[in-house]
Amino acid sequence: MRTLSVNIDHIATLRQARQESFPDPVQAAALVEAGGADGITVHLRQDQRHINERDVKLLRQTIKTELTVEMAATAAMLRFVQRVRPDQVTLVPEVVTEVTTTSGIDVLRERNKIKRAVAELRKAGIRVCIFIEPEPEQIKAAGDLGAQVVELNTDRYSKEIKRREFHLERLEKGAIAARAAGLVVNVGHGLDYLNVVPILERNLAQGFSIGFAVVARAVFVGLKEAVQEMKRIIQEVRS
Repeated sequence: MRTLSVNIDHIATLRQARQESFPDPVQAAALVEAGGADGITVHLRQDQRHINERDVKLLRQTIKTELTVEMAATAAMLRFVQRVRPDQVTLVPEVVTEVTTTSGIDVLRERNKIKRAVAELRKAGIRVCIFIEPEPEQIKAAGDLGAQVVELNTDRYSKEIKRREFHLERLEKGAIAARAAGLVVNVGHGLDYLNVVPILERNLAQGFSIGFAVVARAVFVGLKEAVQEMKRIIQEVRS
């Protein structure tokens, strides 16, 4: 069964643009769930530039579906999520100057740090996902370190339109490697209502993390309807 987790970071981005108390991501989450999403995703950055700790705490208390927190594997972040206990933590790289996350974690290079973070999260009963490039050696390392899920980075697939078939094949090889390692396969980053279709047709993933495209569509049709449209695509496109 395919699942859709909607990233609501950009609701918070709009709030922070004027440093207001609205629009509230917690209220947005209720509409996302009403639209049929299977989960809510937020990226809690160290500088809390959009989603903040208050948001995460209230989301944990109020949503009825699964809560996924994307975060860097720092001691402070680990302490926070161990208190809040989201359903899933997705470990992501974080660069202060970036607009959004664009590359996966280099698990091979950061093996020791990732291993400690995974162990702490699993001890707290939190499912662990690693945002990763669709490279078999990286995926195998993620499984070896105890991750249960990988989210394959679709940024280049989404942006490099002329090389889309190449990146689609790369994602397919990554998905095969992940399943061989016993990992659940999710995909995310830059996916929209059109480019998600080839991934669905090849049945590459179980979980889909999609945010910006849904929030952008919501400007025209409303958040609930935007989520319903994306959920229909994910459910109805067959391999």
